[in-house]
Amino acid sequence: MKGATLSVGFMPLVDAAPLIVAQDMGFAAEEGIALELRRAPSWSSLRDMLSFGQVDAAHMLSPVPIAAALGLGGAGAPLSAVSVLSVNGNVIGVSRALEQRLRDAGHGFDFADAGAAGRALIAVAGDRLRIGVPFPFSMHAELVVYWLSALGYAVPTRVDIRTMPPPLMAEAIAAGEIDAFCVGEPWGSKAVENGVGALLLPVSAIWAFSPEKVLAVRSDWAETEASLTGRLIRAVWRAGRWLADPDSRVLAAELLSRPEHLDLAPDILDRALSGRLVISSRGEERAVPGFVEFHKGAAGFPWRSQAEWIGRHMATRLGRDPEAAARAARSVFRSDLYRAALAGTAADLPGASSKVEGALMADSPVSSPRGSLILGRDQFFDGRVFEPLAE
Repeated sequence: MKGATLSVGFMPLVDAAPLIVAQDMGFAAEEGIALELRRAPSWSSLRDMLSFGQVDAAHMLSPVPIAAALGLGGAGAPLSAVSVLSVNGNVIGVSRALEQRLRDAGHGFDFADAGAAGRALIAVAGDRLRIGVPFPFSMHAELVVYWLSALGYAVPTRVDIRTMPPPLMAEAIAAGEIDAFCVGEPWGSKAVENGVGALLLPVSAIWAFSPEKVLAVRSDWAETEASLTGRLIRAVWRAGRWLADPDSRVLAAELLSRPEHLDLAPDILDRALSGRLVISSRGEERAVPGFVEFHKGAAGFPWRSQAEWIGRHMATRLGRDPEAAARAARSVFRSDLYRAALAGTAADLPGASSKVEGALMADSPVSSPRGSLILGRDQFFDGRVFEPLAE
């Protein structure tokens, strides 16, 4: 099937980089495919484009295929996450009014301590907190709820979660429609650049290694187009490896900045790629090593345990059976297809497909066929661990 063209939907975010790089740097062509990239206006439209066959694959919020498996968010085809596209990469920001109240209360905006930042936010939030997220089924929503709930905040009664497309987040906080947001880069930096908000935390301060975006396809397409699915996984894996090289960063920012991709200046995109973020209109900078990961620590591996975590927390938040949700979710992250696609490449994959989440307090070597795999620190800010179901 040499020369096949795959239509792939994406949202204008830095973490769409593996798809953009796969096409623009020739990794897709090495697999005998071309990617026709289609920019979507919102996550709901992108989900529907994929579910109803308008695109073959999509850059997708990791909880969306799981929500589809749980029958949430409307009718559509079953979806499979065949690779993780990115780990971390989101920021939590606050309005200028909240920023001032936090500073008046002595908060130092260290951009690192999720416990201290959360307690400070709760103390100045007043009776109700309006938080913007890009979609109801997103790591943004799950991690914000996890974070504030763990600190004792009555999320169901005191937090109003509002959804809006990422490019509109800065406008929403400028208009006073929300008090805070959780959004992928560069849209948090855009709020800072526009002088309408300040950044409080990277989400990696809440969960150090959370699966943010996945490469999603319809489950029936993955079965009938197994060869194309494998080629696509390999092209994206090679793109992630290229992105992990610090020498690629300048060119990556230039590729992403093109009008047909993110249409923003390279310097604002470089903040996420370099992990050096400007967090306020005062020009304060904070360094976040591994702010967004595309390759290191087997970042692309679709861990079934991570899917279980998402399914269980989503179900708890929405009043569903968490045990049943965890069982349904684990089948959505297709570590089997990922392993099959990368067999025979230089990829060193973990021996297991599930692990205890939150147990790694530092980067740690793990069992793998080549003996070279090091997984990244994956702690939760409150020290909890998540035990998955037995494989």
